[in-house]
Amino acid sequence: MTAEATFGTVESLYVGHGEWLTAWLERRLRCPDWAAQISQDTFCRLLERLPEAAPSAPRSYLVTIARRLLIDDVRRRAIERTVLDTHAIRHATVEYLTPERILEAVQFLDQVLALIEALPEATRKVLLLRRLEGYSHQEIADALGMSARTVRRHIVTATMRMYALLSD
Repeated sequence: MTAEATFGTVESLYVGHGEWLTAWLERRLRCPDWAAQISQDTFCRLLERLPEAAPSAPRSYLVTIARRLLIDDVRRRAIERTVLDTHAIRHATVEYLTPERILEAVQFLDQVLALIEALPEATRKVLLLRRLEGYSHQEIADALGMSARTVRRHIVTATMRMYALLSD
């Protein structure tokens, strides 16, 4: 297949499914900007790795790429957050702890706790075992009687909701 025909395949996927993919991501991420970014990155990835032929299940194909990009993005953001937190801790001094900042921190913590309480019970249990107890995915799966894949799905759900809270 020629490069022009392959580019036409990507273009037809974008025209036929671009808005759907963005809406699908927006429903899951609850952040229109993040959804638009991941959707755009999905089609950029398609252009980087041009498919030989149009996929037989285009929406599944696009969702698979978008999910992988989302996982990469969440990991990248976690690393950035860790670096920034480490930097903030190293450069923090007592003079920066004003009553206003303490109040903001308490209010933010209240929001996080409310978000955790609002999670479905299984997702909440998985999140707490992973983040507070430090269990591996397999240990959580064994403890709760579910597959490791289901554990990962619960962690992604909780993480996306946390990012939605942080982006507000």
